[in-house]
Amino acid sequence: MNNSNDISRDAWNTNAENWDDRMGDNGNDFFNILCWPILASFLDLKTDSHILDIACGNGLTSRRLAAAGADVVAFDFSANLIELAKLRSNPDGRIRYHVLDATNEAQLLDILAPYTPFDSALSNMALFDMPEVEPIFRVLRKLLKPNGAFVFSLMHPAFNNPSAALLAEEWDDGQLHTRYAVKVSRYMTQFQSEGLALRNQPKPQLYFHRPLQDYLNVAFQNGFILDGFAERAFPPEHPQATALSWGGKFSEIPPTVIIRVRLTTP
Repeated sequence: MNNSNDISRDAWNTNAENWDDRMGDNGNDFFNILCWPILASFLDLKTDSHILDIACGNGLTSRRLAAAGADVVAFDFSANLIELAKLRSNPDGRIRYHVLDATNEAQLLDILAPYTPFDSALSNMALFDMPEVEPIFRVLRKLLKPNGAFVFSLMHPAFNNPSAALLAEEWDDGQLHTRYAVKVSRYMTQFQSEGLALRNQPKPQLYFHRPLQDYLNVAFQNGFILDGFAERAFPPEHPQATALSWGGKFSEIPPTVIIRVRLTTP
């Protein structure tokens, strides 16, 4: 068993209650402003759509999908997060939750095959929490309908990876000016590091950085084509929680990216 995966699962189980308290049913600005509008549009949600929600956490995305009329099969490798998800609403009983590991191909096929085929699959801000993404792309090739879509959001690997530092620079040319920027020291090579998804969470979790080409090439190798792409930044008027947190001062730099790939081969 992958030791990094075990460490990551332990962190998410430890942080589950804190995450559920702070994300709740409403999510945060990253979710509501940057991610959800594009996720929903890329999925082209319709009543009775059959959707797989990968690494669903406390069920935030699952509940949004179900409220829009979709039938949802949702899973996460954190048993604690799934238990918390089950305690929240289940619109019209449309959500079925499972404890599953997205890196365990055999387990995924065994549990999810009876639900197939899915119209589409979703993963919100989770693939960078996985030490391997190849298994989920291989499995989706077998679980999705022909022409089915996989929509996933990421911390933008180029601008919001674990090596990134948010900066403010001030200079004087007779007037004081402030410029906000991001310094990134690593991008091309995959690496693993600890981080905090939410400030003051009980335990750091692991991030698994990959450049965009690594996600896309795995998709292409498994019969997907790139079908939608959106880089998302906060509008200039958006407030910042701290002087150097993502917000309107960084409106020219996207901290998130949402990607849709579509299956073209059976």
